[in-house]
Amino acid sequence: MRKHVFLKNLIAGVILAGLFPLAAFSEPGKSATLEPITVYKSPSCGCCSKWVQHLQDNGFDVNAINTNDMNSVKSQAGVPPRLASCHTAVVDGYVIEGHVPADDIKRLLKEKPSITGLSAPGMPMGSPGMEGPRQDSYKVMTISKEGDSTVFSSH
Repeated sequence: MRKHVFLKNLIAGVILAGLFPLAAFSEPGKSATLEPITVYKSPSCGCCSKWVQHLQDNGFDVNAINTNDMNSVKSQAGVPPRLASCHTAVVDGYVIEGHVPADDIKRLLKEKPSITGLSAPGMPMGSPGMEGPRQDSYKVMTISKEGDSTVFSSH
């Protein structure tokens, strides 16, 4: 219950602080942006910045917040340690942990399952923001309200 109150307060605080608009407007000829997403990340993490760019490239209106206390963010958001990664995001009341592909987030927002969010545990090579010389297979996991998980997608 505490994590749900945290998410509601976090979202309300970001809106009240004016850190992202309540509505997204598009320029003529451009596609409208998706739900605003707030990303909490370490100020020194390059892969987090690359993931933010991946989201922007896929239509998300991103508000990136640098913090040196990611453990508190993850704990308050209800991310179990076994599902943790390097950055934590909040979109439309859902937690997104780690290098989850934008298409999975879009699917989540369309289907609106009754879960806390999604996680790409660890830092899988080849995931968005972790591009490199190899492409590892990885799974995006659900985070249930009870802290359990199931496979949401495989990559």
